[in-house]
Amino acid sequence: MQPKTFIGVCGSLRKASRNMGLLRCAQKVLPAGASLEIADISDFPFYSEDREQPECVKAFIQQIKRADGLVLAVPEYNYSVAPALKNALDWVSREPGNLLAGKPAAMMGAGGGMGTSRAQYHLRQTCVYLDLRVLNKPEVFSNAFSAAFSGSGDVADNEEGSKLQAAIAELMAALYTQAQQQSRQ
Repeated sequence: MQPKTFIGVCGSLRKASRNMGLLRCAQKVLPAGASLEIADISDFPFYSEDREQPECVKAFIQQIKRADGLVLAVPEYNYSVAPALKNALDWVSREPGNLLAGKPAAMMGAGGGMGTSRAQYHLRQTCVYLDLRVLNKPEVFSNAFSAAFSGSGDVADNEEGSKLQAAIAELMAALYTQAQQQSRQ
């Protein structure tokens, strides 16, 4: 299988974000032949059809074009998706050519009591419209306030790392299956 490139997008803009920590950990547990580039969406203005694409958005769109799949770190704000993540997806969705259609994606998130389950389920609704192929399993709902994370937001627990490794392995398997299906057509 050819090398695969994933783009990680974190919906939290905090410096010590546990969700960004999940993406950094995912980078460390990638299988051979895979790379994960973490996108910076911190300077994105709110999407408006009246606004011209700023350079930071153009760079993000180029990352998405090159990506074989996405890894979405989904924080939960008020039982829903963080605005920064939704905004980034909105910018890409307006680009001609439906860049997200058919791309496999894995979701993960660190938050309170239930991890970020509500936000992830809410984001799945948006992904249906965008035609992103979000993995159903494994689901990664991490408790951001547990000892699994350091004060700087890094994953400090092998069990969390194992969950992320399983999610990335499934993402690779989805790409392999997709490639097989395309070769049969």
